[in-house]
Amino acid sequence: MTSGIRHIIFFALIIAMAYISWAYMIKPANAALAQERTMVEQKQAKLQELDRAKSTASDLHAQLQRVEEAIQVFESKLPPKSEIHTVLENVTLIAQKNGLTPKTISALKASNKNGYIEQPLKMELHGDFNSYYAFMLELERLDRITKIRELTLKKKSQFEGQTEATFVMSIFFMDSKN
Repeated sequence: MTSGIRHIIFFALIIAMAYISWAYMIKPANAALAQERTMVEQKQAKLQELDRAKSTASDLHAQLQRVEEAIQVFESKLPPKSEIHTVLENVTLIAQKNGLTPKTISALKASNKNGYIEQPLKMELHGDFNSYYAFMLELERLDRITKIRELTLKKKSQFEGQTEATFVMSIFFMDSKN
């Protein structure tokens, strides 16, 4: 064999070895490396998501505490069913203190809501408008939760400045089952 053929065979062997090493060593290693990078990126994305969820969870915990405090404040304003007569007595005293004359007070059907009971009372009061205004302001300042609905004012024709009011006032109290 001549030296030129040897060089060509040697050159062909070197190229063949380079191709074989690329095909069987470098290409699989690059594929494995790319797969590992993808897995690392996925894990980093999950870690970032976990960090966001962790910060959201701590925010939710703080929000939950605020909601629980608000519920406690709300429930503190709901008397137990046994104190409902006291609340009604307070409302009647407020009306009388402001110069209103209670004519009728009748209890309507109570409705049971989730955790509390609403007791509507139909009331008829007589007096002047300023007395009604003062009465409503004092009702607003009560520690208990009340709601006025279906308010109608009628002018009394025989007395100047006198009116009669008919309204439904709801008193809310704790459901004794909870």
